[in-house]
Amino acid sequence: MSISAEDLAPQLKRKLAPLYTVFGDEPLLAIEAADRIRNCAREQGYAEREVLIAEQHFDWSRLRLSGVSQSLFASLRILELRVPSGKPGVDGGKALQEFSANLPPDTVTLIEMGEIDWRSRTSAWFLALESAGTMVEAAAVKRDRLPTWIAGRLRMQQQSADEDTLEFIAGKVEGNLLAAFQEVQKLALLFPAGELSFDQVKDAVLDVARFDVFDLGEVVLSGDAARLARTLDGLDGEGVAPPLVLWAMSEEIRIAGRVLAAMENGLPLQQALRDLRIWGPRQNLLQRHLNRIKPKQVEAALLHTARIDRISKGLARGDVWDELLQLGLRFAHRPAKPARAA
Repeated sequence: MSISAEDLAPQLKRKLAPLYTVFGDEPLLAIEAADRIRNCAREQGYAEREVLIAEQHFDWSRLRLSGVSQSLFASLRILELRVPSGKPGVDGGKALQEFSANLPPDTVTLIEMGEIDWRSRTSAWFLALESAGTMVEAAAVKRDRLPTWIAGRLRMQQQSADEDTLEFIAGKVEGNLLAAFQEVQKLALLFPAGELSFDQVKDAVLDVARFDVFDLGEVVLSGDAARLARTLDGLDGEGVAPPLVLWAMSEEIRIAGRVLAAMENGLPLQQALRDLRIWGPRQNLLQRHLNRIKPKQVEAALLHTARIDRISKGLARGDVWDELLQLGLRFAHRPAKPARAA
């Protein structure tokens, strides 16, 4: 069974499973999920705890021995296996399959895997863990879901805020979920339970946003002009090299162009994505935003990237960061709504 980190708490209230695998690219949510599992197990009498860390050259026979060994001090125990890389390798994969087929009695096993790529999610060891226990994915909270996530955290401390205030907080902590968590906790210390005003939050929340150049593809294709400007300004302030920014933006534009060209030749979207070997997050990104993009936009944008490249190399005049903004704004014009019939 697979659930999200957000769904773990209600699941634990219903039943404690013998095996949990926590993985994902959001460390805060992964840490919280693992803590919830440990706390729930302790409350139900699992007093003893053994921890194995599968780093380089780890002897996977230790997992099998831990599975068959008896507790010395308590009848119930927690067995933890940490695989920081998220890749157990050939020996580890076999060991996990064998372990999943013969889970130890009187034991709650917690496996922490870090981030797992899409290819590993189709492997035999991953499917064996999924079949034998509960997979808990601690996925990153996307920007469009961040205000809702913040609102949920505020509710946990008996506080609330309107949409504009939630959006303000999200903008200040974008790309930094741990900072969002800390800022929300700070609001609980500063203000009593109830609704928070915008002025209260504005004076209390720091600008702790972090910007990742590899998120630029989503920002460009989403057509969110304000977020694009904020992201580029943040990358400039963090000293990111303009050629890297240009590469990140142009890569997504090229891929969108290839998909559109394939669709113009009669291929359905899903087949075009498969034929171009576009998988995972990039596939989801294109499925969400491709209907907004026209081939002429892509063609003009690619010509624009050539000019920006010359500017970045000193071969043409211009402000490279302003040109990068203009490049992204080519995708910020949403199609007009059709006029209503009289």
